This record gives sequence, structure tokens and C-alpha cells, in this order.
Amino acid sequence: MADTLLIGHGTVFTLGPSGRVIPNGGVLIEGDTIVDVGPSEALAKQADQFIDARGRLIMPGLICAHHHLYSTFACGIAGEPAHNFVEVLEKLWWKLDRALDLEDVYYSALIPLARCIRSGTTTIIDHHASPNAIAGSLGRIGDAVTEAGIRASLCYEVTDRNGLAGAQAGLDESAAWLQRCGSGGMLHGLVGVHAAMTVGEETLKSCVELARKYDTGLHIHVAESNADQEDSLSKYGKRVIARLDDMGGLGPKTLAIHCVHVDDDEIERLAKSGTVVVHNPQSNMNNAVGCAAVPQLLERGIPVCLGTDGMTSNMLEEARASLFIRHHVAEDPATGFGETVQMLFDHNAALATACFGKTLGVLEKGAAADVIVMDYTPFTPATADNVYGHLLFGAAAERVDTTVCAGKVLMREGKLETLDVARFAREALDRTPQTWTRFQAQ
Repeated sequence: MADTLLIGHGTVFTLGPSGRVIPNGGVLIEGDTIVDVGPSEALAKQADQFIDARGRLIMPGLICAHHHLYSTFACGIAGEPAHNFVEVLEKLWWKLDRALDLEDVYYSALIPLARCIRSGTTTIIDHHASPNAIAGSLGRIGDAVTEAGIRASLCYEVTDRNGLAGAQAGLDESAAWLQRCGSGGMLHGLVGVHAAMTVGEETLKSCVELARKYDTGLHIHVAESNADQEDSLSKYGKRVIARLDDMGGLGPKTLAIHCVHVDDDEIERLAKSGTVVVHNPQSNMNNAVGCAAVPQLLERGIPVCLGTDGMTSNMLEEARASLFIRHHVAEDPATGFGETVQMLFDHNAALATACFGKTLGVLEKGAAADVIVMDYTPFTPATADNVYGHLLFGAAAERVDTTVCAGKVLMREGKLETLDVARFAREALDRTPQTWTRFQAQ
């Protein structure tokens, strides 16, 4: 029998359907699974090890439904001004991804993975690109994820923009990754596609066929800007969602990222197919592409999740952005709260649970032992009716003290236990001047 770990003497927010608040509560862990949740003193006699939350908040690990670990080395880079979304791609992201080698891929993953742990994000769904270092790239990210100790679903963004040979290399890397990660572990795979506007019919068809072969879905940027729709209409005579639908690319295992510029017919197709949509408000604001009509998507029963698009690893920060952009767009401060809660705490949990085959995003018996302690002691009454107010307007302003994933302590009292981030940062600093030289040479 594995040793048991109690994280106790805290205010427990279980989240999930039961939505309990347990003062002086605890979470008892055996191996990688929660075996009990309840009053701390009652659980203490069963514990071999103890982490004292000292009255602070104990809650489930957070989940990011769309990340770009590879974007890390853009921090501080000097590029040409970009005045629209296509220019952002051409002048920044497509130059950066071409500049990466396999070691860049590894180090650019380690830095945001450390930030995940520090912000209590224990599960991510990532979307990767490195056109001059495709073979083995997902394996290197997988190595970094395993070192860090969190859960990750990875994919390579297949695209025709680097030629058909590049597209085939992306498909080959996707297949190799799907073979490696299998099912039921800490690693998962999807079939990545950059966007409809950078894949032709044969490549898109191959992506759909690969997803079917491995019983998984696509992970694709959809209608992030109108440029995607304009390209689809001019080349194929149909809008992006219709093209994906006709190709068989929609469904409950597919992630349609952004969906900022979709019409009623497209929303209906998303709803009928059960496709998951992922909202990324900070990225949308940064790229000035607009804001997804999240209320309308949710009203049609579409599972809308929350991601960061690589802007941050901090999901409470992203949740606040989601809330505030809805206030701004609607010109109504009474709107947006419920949708933000639904995306981050309900739909993200359901998505991650479906990917990893283990109950995530909730503290309950039998769920994954993904638990964080926030450096937040409720200073007003905490009840089942106001936990999300505490999270978005209280805990979000504080640091995470302790992060546990699959029963393993990744950070304790603010100190990382699996990653030496200071060393990784120094080594990345040695590498990035050469990466930036390749970036500027394009």
C-alpha cells in the first residue's frame, strides 16, 4: 500500500457538482488518487505524511485548455510592428517557430511549465510548432512535462505553409507521438492543425484520418480573425466550420480554438457535432481580433473552455480577463461571471477528464490527486454560494503556496521541487541569442 498524504488544516473548496466548503478540512491522498475529503482532524489518523495548509485555501489544480509553450522565447524579442493578425503571424510567430531547434523546444517548454506549477495549473493542452525541428519535438516537450510532473496533452500544428514535405513531417511527428503516449497516463495526444487557412484539402483530410485512426480529435485555430474566413470562402466557397464539418473534422474530441468570427450556421454545426470551443481572451485582446460570442455559444449547448494561447500559465489571471472583457463588450458589469465560472471550472474539468480518463478539476474520493494550496485565507465568510467570488476577487491576487499533481509534490511553500528554474533560465539565456539571430535573419 502506498503512503498516504494529508493536505489539511485549510479551507477546502471541493468545486465540482457537490461544491462543498469545508472549514479546517483536508484532502487525503494515496498514490495518485484522492481517497477522502473531509474534516482535517478526522483524516489525520489515516495519514503517513502531512502538509499543513495553516488555514489557507485548498482547491483542485487548475486546467488550461489551450497553451503554446513554444512561444516563450518571444519575450523581449525585437520585431517589426504588426498592424493586423496576419502580420502578427508573419512578422512574429512564423519567424520564431522557424528559428527553434530541438533544444530551444525543450527549454522554451521548461520555463512556462515552471510557471504552471507556480500558478497551480496542473493540466495543460498544448499546441506546438517548430518547422525546422519537427521530428522528435513532441518527445522533447514530453520529456520536459515529465520532469515538471504535470499532465499535458500535446500536438504538432500541421500546416502547408512550409511545403508538403513539412506537412508530412508534421503528420509523421503526430503519429509518432500518439503511438508513444497511448492512453491513461500523464501524457495525451491530439492531431494539431495550425488553421484552416494554412492547410489544403489533402493535408486536412490526412489530419482527420489520423485523428480517426487514433480515436482522438483535432486541435485547430478557427476563425481567430476574419482572414481565416476570407481565405476559406475564396479558395473553397465555404466558411471555415462548414469546411471542417464537410471533411469530418468536427466532433466532441475536436478543439476549435478561438471561434471569434463565426456565424449562426457555424454555431449550429458546432453545437450539433458537440465540438469543444476554447476561448482565449487575453490573446484576442492582444491581437486585436475581437471577442468570441461566448454567451451565444453556451446558450446553444456548446462546451466552451478557457485557454491562454500562450499568454500566461495562470488560469485565474485568464479568468479575470474573461470576466472583464465581457463587461467591456456588453457594457454591462452584471454579465460574464457565470460564463467564466462555467468555462474554467466546469468545462475545462470535463475536457481534461475526457482526455486523461481520470476525474480532474474536483476534490472528491476517486478523483486525481491534483491539489493546490493558495496563499489565501478567506477574510469574509466562504460558502458554497460564493466560492467563485473568493477565487476571482480574492485568491487570484495571491500566490500559490503548494502544488501537488498525481499525488506528487511539485512545489512546497513556494519552492519548486521538480524543476531548477534558475538553472534552466541561465541555460536558456545562453541559447536565445542564437535563436534570435536566426529569427532576425529571416
